[in-house]
Amino acid sequence: MKDLFSIEGKIALVTGGSRGIGEMITAGFLASGAKVYISSRKADVCEATARQLVEQFGGECISLPADLSKLDQIEALAASIAERESRLDILVNNAGATWGAPIDDFPEMGWDKVMDTNVKAPFFVTQKLLPLLRASATHEDPSRVINVGSVDGIKTPVFDNFSYGPSKAAVHHLTRVMAAHLVKENILVNAIAPGPFPTWMLSAGVGFGGKVEGQDWEGIGRGSPRGRVGTMEDIAGLAIFLSSRAGAYTVGATITCDGGAVASS
Repeated sequence: MKDLFSIEGKIALVTGGSRGIGEMITAGFLASGAKVYISSRKADVCEATARQLVEQFGGECISLPADLSKLDQIEALAASIAERESRLDILVNNAGATWGAPIDDFPEMGWDKVMDTNVKAPFFVTQKLLPLLRASATHEDPSRVINVGSVDGIKTPVFDNFSYGPSKAAVHHLTRVMAAHLVKENILVNAIAPGPFPTWMLSAGVGFGGKVEGQDWEGIGRGSPRGRVGTMEDIAGLAIFLSSRAGAYTVGATITCDGGAVASS
C-alpha cells in the first residue's frame, strides 16, 4: 500500500507540456520519479520549459516540439519517441486551443483550429502511439491515457468561445469510446475536466493579457466555490492518481478538478 501512488520509473508524454496545466502535470510527474517527454508548437519555449523543470524538480524531461493539429507532425512525434523508447507508460493528451469571438463574427478558422487541436489530435496521437502503449501494458500494470477536457465541456462556458466547450464535450465522449475499446488491451483511458487554473488560456480570457505571474488570481479564485484557483498539486495529484496503481480500476471516467464549479452550477 505504501507505493499505491507511485509512478517512479514510468515513461510519460505530456502534450502541451510547455505551459499551463501540461507544465503542472509534467512537474508533478518529474517530482514523482517519472521520465517525461513534453511537446508543444514553439520549439524554443518547449526547450526552455524542459530545462527549467529539470532544474526545479530533477529527473529527465525531453522536449519534442510538434504542431499536433497536423497529422504529419503527430506521426513525426510518435516516430521520435519510438526511436528513443521501447515503451510508453503514460500519455497525457493536454495540447489545446481556444478561440474567442462574438457569435455573429465567429470565423470558420476558429472552429477548425479548435476542433483539430482539441478533438482530432488526442485521437490520432493515441492511435500513433498505440504500439508503445501496448508494449507497456500488462494486466497487473496497464498503460494509461489521460485526456484533458474542461468544465466548459460539461457546463455552459462564460466566454464567447463557441467551439471550445463543444470540443471538450467531444473529448469527454471520445474518452469513453476509446476506453471501451482499449481496456481489453490493458490500456486505461480517462479524462480530467479542469476548472479555473492560473494559465495563459484563462489569463487571456479574464483580461490579464495572457500573463500568468503577478496577476490577481486570488480575485479570480473568489468566484470559485472552493474560494481559490487550482494549483499544481491539485492537477498533478489527480494525474498521478490516474497513472498509478491507485487508479488502475478507473476506466472511461471524466473527473472534474474545478473547486466545485460544476457541482454548484
